[in-house]
Amino acid sequence: MSDVLLGPSILAANFHCLADEIAAVESAGVDFIHLDIMDGRYVPEITFGPLIVKSVRTLTERPLDVHLMIEQPERHLESFVGAGADMVTVHVEPCVHLHAVLTEIRMLGASPGVALNPATPLETAFEVLEFVDQVLVMSVNPGFGGQTLIPTALRRIERMREGIERVNPKCMLEVDGGIKASNIAQVVNAGANMIVAGSAIFSPDAEVAEAVRQLREAIGA
Repeated sequence: MSDVLLGPSILAANFHCLADEIAAVESAGVDFIHLDIMDGRYVPEITFGPLIVKSVRTLTERPLDVHLMIEQPERHLESFVGAGADMVTVHVEPCVHLHAVLTEIRMLGASPGVALNPATPLETAFEVLEFVDQVLVMSVNPGFGGQTLIPTALRRIERMREGIERVNPKCMLEVDGGIKASNIAQVVNAGANMIVAGSAIFSPDAEVAEAVRQLREAIGA
């Protein structure tokens, strides 16, 4: 379990002091920074765009994991990679030409990833596993922070791990949604090795360093 990567979603951070929040997670030893991009169309909420990604890039040397929950992501790939994204993940559902989008992400110099919503058949991602560096299995319905992990996500993670091992063992299996110290071990045991946590890290109940420690301790890392 020590090889599991942990990254905070800054969607749950306090944007009044974002620089301090990022410094805190960096000091706590997180492995990457996760940025949720929402357009108000593919998902209900609107978050931020390339300008915030560019600002975050100046605040940290940690890899930036940009999750595009947007329609027509192919229109914005160059902007986000240019802003500093190291990893760009797009959803299966809005991508008509998924292979082409993933190919362009790599051509632009970022690691391509594919994401699936809780009810999307995993087989849609199996078709592109050999072309991606990470697969993101959503354990909540995308669009809002602070949700509870959907229990059936654990079976989906197991099945996706089996598919990855068959086709592209170097691919990371990322999970995002409702992860906290009480369930992170289940998620990792199911096969995830890249974990996103939002409200579990940026929590009013514990300092960032303590929250990260609790998550690491829960998986023996």
